[in-house]
Amino acid sequence: MSIKSLSIRIDKELLNKLHVVADYEGRSANSQILILIRDCINKYEKEHGEIKLDSGKQ
Repeated sequence: MSIKSLSIRIDKELLNKLHVVADYEGRSANSQILILIRDCINKYEKEHGEIKLDSGKQ
């Protein structure tokens, strides 16, 4: 699995709140974001079926 970087724009208050939640969960902000993304994808796939990727989108 290759690791890619993703840059996002986020306002300071939201970022600070993310850090509070991540600290509470014992995670870094990056790890917390990955969990949130995985949860979102899992929810989507439960409702709509598995997301099939072709080699051009990986």
